[in-house]
Amino acid sequence: MIEIPAGTAAKWEVDKKDGSLKWEFKEGKPRIVKYLGYPGNYGMVPQTLLSEELGGDGDPLDVLVLGKMVSRGSVVEAKLIGILKFLDGGEQDDNLLAVLPGTPFFDINDIQELDKKFKGTSTIIDIWFANYKGPGKVEAKGIAGVEEAKIVLNSAIKAYNNQ
Repeated sequence: MIEIPAGTAAKWEVDKKDGSLKWEFKEGKPRIVKYLGYPGNYGMVPQTLLSEELGGDGDPLDVLVLGKMVSRGSVVEAKLIGILKFLDGGEQDDNLLAVLPGTPFFDINDIQELDKKFKGTSTIIDIWFANYKGPGKVEAKGIAGVEEAKIVLNSAIKAYNNQ
């Protein structure tokens, strides 16, 4: 489910209590990322959980979907190609990396192909996530391939089902 369309900066998210899509507030103000707009469509994978017991943030698994801008609230199918590994406030905050059908990115099957066909894309994404909250707030731990992404996704589905 897309919470933040590509190129935008307003931080929306699915509310864990009631499942509605809401503009996130911090210190009483709507949250806007004070950096470049999101480098892809950002959202969450329903019925997943990065469990706190396993070092996660207790939220659904995040996903960055490359391709054309998608409207906020859209539920899309996308092909998994890798995973962005991060620590945010000391908590695991991995983000799946996927590609939209009907876009030039859909021919990509893994990070190596992404780097070969769209030079610099994975570097741009890694740098963006390491800096969008400000210096030193997010620790980039690298980008892993589709097999590791599938392991994290399956673990997040299992954690959701076991709660």
